[in-house]
Amino acid sequence: MTTAAAIAVVSALAVSAHAQSIAGPYLAARSAALQSDFEQAASYFTQALARDPGNVQLMESAVVSQLAMGRIERAAPIATALVSSGQQSQIAELVLTAKSILDEDYQALAGKIPQGEGIGPLVDGLVGAWGLMGVGKVSEALAGFDKLAERPGLLGFALYHKAMALASVGDYEGAEQIFASDGTGSVVQTRRGVLARVEILSQLNRDGEALELLQRMFSGATDPEIDLIVAALNDDEPLPFKHVASVQDGFAEVFYSVAAALRSEAGPEYTILYAQVARALRPGHVDALLLTAELFETLGQHDEAIVVYKGVPSDHPAYHAAELGRSAAMRRSGKPEAAIEVLEQLARTHGQLASVQSALGDALRQEDRFADAVVAYDRAVALAEDSGGPSWFLLYARAISNERQGNWEAAEAGFRAALEVNPGQPQVLNYLGYSLVEKTEKLDEALGLIEQAVAASPDSGYIIDSLGWALYRLGRYDEAVPHMERAVELMAVDPVVNDHLGDVYWAVGRKREAEFQWARALSFVDEDDPLSEAKPDRIRRKLEIGLDAVLEEEGAAPLEVAQD
Repeated sequence: MTTAAAIAVVSALAVSAHAQSIAGPYLAARSAALQSDFEQAASYFTQALARDPGNVQLMESAVVSQLAMGRIERAAPIATALVSSGQQSQIAELVLTAKSILDEDYQALAGKIPQGEGIGPLVDGLVGAWGLMGVGKVSEALAGFDKLAERPGLLGFALYHKAMALASVGDYEGAEQIFASDGTGSVVQTRRGVLARVEILSQLNRDGEALELLQRMFSGATDPEIDLIVAALNDDEPLPFKHVASVQDGFAEVFYSVAAALRSEAGPEYTILYAQVARALRPGHVDALLLTAELFETLGQHDEAIVVYKGVPSDHPAYHAAELGRSAAMRRSGKPEAAIEVLEQLARTHGQLASVQSALGDALRQEDRFADAVVAYDRAVALAEDSGGPSWFLLYARAISNERQGNWEAAEAGFRAALEVNPGQPQVLNYLGYSLVEKTEKLDEALGLIEQAVAASPDSGYIIDSLGWALYRLGRYDEAVPHMERAVELMAVDPVVNDHLGDVYWAVGRKREAEFQWARALSFVDEDDPLSEAKPDRIRRKLEIGLDAVLEEEGAAPLEVAQD
């Protein structure tokens, strides 16, 4: 072998070894990123980048993963290297802007003209104006907000931030003038905007107008935060302006505003980057915290959501909302008992809220603790009576809990009460009708209820199954067949629906097809699921001796027209 050939072999082996060394962490990082597991993605992308430090794709991915976890300090050096390499990266610019704000380097941001593409016209414009506020150039900052307002679609953002900038330096008159002259309502269309204006009005000793605004915008609906504000206004206590009390708060508000707007327009994996910047710039920004937790939930990262929800202080008015979210995240992550413990503790501190008692009832019902659920629902109903009355779903959920523990009289009354609140609600119509069918009571009415439910929700497999089953229980077997077949089309792997179709086939003499459907039903049964309504032992018995014999064993009426 020549010297040149030997060098080529050694080089090829080195390249192969390098490729193998980076492949493992890169593939692991890609897999984690696809699952929105930003913690693992950040770790593996960093490992891969250490082995290939000039790889711009790895740099970008590492920056995104670190930022998604809110780690600006870790993302900043990588973002700096990425920009220094000549690459244009919106996310790198986002990180470096956030780093400058954290370092209070407002001069670098004042009237900023981004290099390359920057972050985007909205963010760059707002950051530049707030940077001017940071260096004391208030007039230039206000002009910057005005210039941004001229751009299509950005008027509401620009006016809101101009009002916040004025209020942050004590010019409440100027801030209120912006709100008052906003004919489109674009400045105050968010809850946060309304509460900011309420604080401004209070600073101007216009508490009556503030109370009127709250009533108009929230239609009498309250929560602990609004209740506290209303109480203070009624007692003539001036509300401090705290929405944007400093330039740093203003920058945080920029990224929260954008995240809140992106929530309905962009994917959660992108929106969370802006929410995390808002949190990093203002750790006490509870709205940004709640939004971040909700985005983690949407991405299926329940454990991360639990950690973020836990960050809301127990003395904050939004604490109950955070704990409700934390409990829901625990339930979705397979920790139902821990979720119930959170709600039980919350009921001890915030038991006066119908939403807390209702959530506790829901969690208990989902664990088959129906008697305990009814107690919680009773409290929720009583509390709701003081604020407009209970919702149809609250009455419906309580009725289900009563029905499941055999208290049919209370259950039926509850279903009918839910229909009084929301006439024609298909879920309630179906549950009440199906229950009456199962109890062979008021069968004609039951059929009518279910037919109304089908008309309202024609593509619901559960409801169409109920219609077919009602016809079967009425002895109208031939009419039941097409409805049960349609239900199975819609819910092909549901064991109960397949079992019902088997019974209907048997009733019309299609016994071989009935046995096939029972076998299918049995194959779909999860015998470890405590909430399953399927009865595998009964299905096996039907396969052994047929439906007629099973009904005889059970002492039930033979297959004929049922009597009301």
